Amino acid sequence: MTNMHEKSISELAAGLRNGDYSSVELTRAYLARIERLDSGLNSYITVDAERALSQAGAADRMLRDGAASPLAGIPIAHKDIFCTQGVRTSCGSRMLDNFISPYDATVVTRFKEAGAVMLGKTNMDEFAMGSSNETSFYGPVRNPWDRARVPGGSSGGSAAAVAARLCAGATGTDTGGSIRQPAALCGISGLKPTYGRVSRYGMIAFASSLDQAGPMARSAEDAALMLGVMAGFDPRDSTSVHQPVPDYGAGLDGDIGGLRIGLPREFFAEGLDAKVAASIEAAIGEFRKLGAEVVEISLPNNHLSVPAYYVVAPAECSSNLARFDGVRFGHRCQGPKDLEDLYKRSRAEGFGMEVKRRILIGTYALSAGYFDAYYLKAQQIRQLIASDFRRAFEQVDLIAAPATPGMAFAIGEKIDDPVTMYLSDIYTIAVNLAGLPGMSIPVGPANGLPVGLQLIGNYFDEGRLLNAAHRFQQATDWHLAAPADID
Repeated sequence: MTNMHEKSISELAAGLRNGDYSSVELTRAYLARIERLDSGLNSYITVDAERALSQAGAADRMLRDGAASPLAGIPIAHKDIFCTQGVRTSCGSRMLDNFISPYDATVVTRFKEAGAVMLGKTNMDEFAMGSSNETSFYGPVRNPWDRARVPGGSSGGSAAAVAARLCAGATGTDTGGSIRQPAALCGISGLKPTYGRVSRYGMIAFASSLDQAGPMARSAEDAALMLGVMAGFDPRDSTSVHQPVPDYGAGLDGDIGGLRIGLPREFFAEGLDAKVAASIEAAIGEFRKLGAEVVEISLPNNHLSVPAYYVVAPAECSSNLARFDGVRFGHRCQGPKDLEDLYKRSRAEGFGMEVKRRILIGTYALSAGYFDAYYLKAQQIRQLIASDFRRAFEQVDLIAAPATPGMAFAIGEKIDDPVTMYLSDIYTIAVNLAGLPGMSIPVGPANGLPVGLQLIGNYFDEGRLLNAAHRFQQATDWHLAAPADID
């Protein structure tokens, strides 16, 4: 009973079905850990113990009736970008510090219908803009492996909570690497599905053509269970794709002998930390032992992904965040003199510096005289990047690459240097621009810090990604490692 938090989602589900413990007992254990440990991590913005225990009681009744799904009674957390009815949804911003959502996001609804228990809402970079979880209005999240270091962002709260065993799994969102990068820096498994695979309804928008929700968990097996709940067509989301959802768990144990894995030469050049490179090479060796064939490929336009992204994403953020004006909901300044003063002061007070920076960049790129030179050109480059991936997948089944150029860096190290911070996502951004699925799995510590291997799949090929990751995790134990000071 004392080490329930050490079990995977599938192990916890088996224990619940066998009656080894109840969901209420399991939920109380996680709530106790959050109360004891999270003050040193700041991974949660909101913890709702009363609601969690109520949901756990309902899950226990489902389990007793024998009509429960595999996630019934499992305590999870949601990134605070997903609207949750009756619970504050802040997006890590002062702008929404007082916003109580009147409805649930589709992702939240699906977990609720599956009987999962929501422990609370996790901390995040403000409006998902950041690579370190330092831009949150609620303060930085700390990496459980070294509390002086960042957990990555923007889903850093979810990654830290999973790594510290403060929830069994968590949701995240990925616009330019915001699931995969923090998963890599915190030593967990994180999956960004194909664009359109998971509904964006009720997920507060940053960049609408890039944002995608996905699972963050300790293993590929756990991620498969979560994705099976999250994925599927949603008529309320115009970008949702009407594509059948396979049984991701059923294909996990398939043989990967003969799987062709491509290594893009552009990802193994200057800028990659030597220790990260060594861990990635060792992981590729494990795939060879499992029967995979490894070939070198080229993604020649990858070097253009960061500049293209930092035109497209800010342009879309400028448009999406125009709704936060102090009039309808969210932060409103005190005693405005007139409508213009209301707009200016509400937005100036409500948004942090990184959000303001991206709004300004995006507004400039969309302005008359610059739209063609910047935004349209970036969209053309985006097509070149997607074409590179299409050609690559004519030769290979999956692509393997580093998830990050280095390991978790110190809090404060890059916060005043936006360009260096933006380069933290150099290996992940192209996947979002192309709309492909990508996953990060732990492949070892270097200097005591986690390292992540990124696996990239073809469109709607999440099953193959999860299968390859799971077979790797059956042969290795990096995904079982836990931070030393988390009891």
